[in-house]
Amino acid sequence: MATSNPSVFLLSVNGQIEGANFPEYDNLYCKYCFVYGHDWAPTSGLEEGITQITCKGSESSHRLIWNFPLETTFKSTNPSGWPQLVVSVYGPDAFGNDVVRGYGATHIPFTPGQHTRTIPMFVPEPTWRLQKFTSWLLGRRPEYTDPKVVAQGEGREVTRVCSQGFVTVSFHIITKDIKKLGYDTGPSSLAHTPSATSGWSTVDQPYNVE
Repeated sequence: MATSNPSVFLLSVNGQIEGANFPEYDNLYCKYCFVYGHDWAPTSGLEEGITQITCKGSESSHRLIWNFPLETTFKSTNPSGWPQLVVSVYGPDAFGNDVVRGYGATHIPFTPGQHTRTIPMFVPEPTWRLQKFTSWLLGRRPEYTDPKVVAQGEGREVTRVCSQGFVTVSFHIITKDIKKLGYDTGPSSLAHTPSATSGWSTVDQPYNVE
């Protein structure tokens, strides 16, 4: 029986936005979205979302816990424009206004299996001292009109930013038909493990083998 050759490969992303470390801030929430190339398209799951507001626990003075689930699947014909996860954290300032506390981005892991990423966060800074004072007085600090710009390089070199905080994300990555299209994302040290059913690859099935 002839086996049809796939025209696309699939990338399944599961995991969670575990939490964050912002020593100077509390009562924060996180927004996320995926940024990907023109050859990519989502087939299931959510492309963006928002977590609950969380505050620091008594056991850890700096740790904020969300444990917010991520679940989406993409299809593509080539790895160019591999998806990135963009996160932005918000919280109240001294006047009760919601302001951005950090932007960050990371590529979805290329290899199947379990992964953890700690994303450094940053915020745009005013260019002049007067702008800084005005933004503090009005409760409106500089923000990106579209957080997806964080995953792009155009214009970033002229943006003044300040680093603050980290966000931790865990991923469970599954791929299908990548090897059949001539792409190899698995580590060379792992042995080939055949998939007797669906052809999906995980950490125990790093390759798609007939």
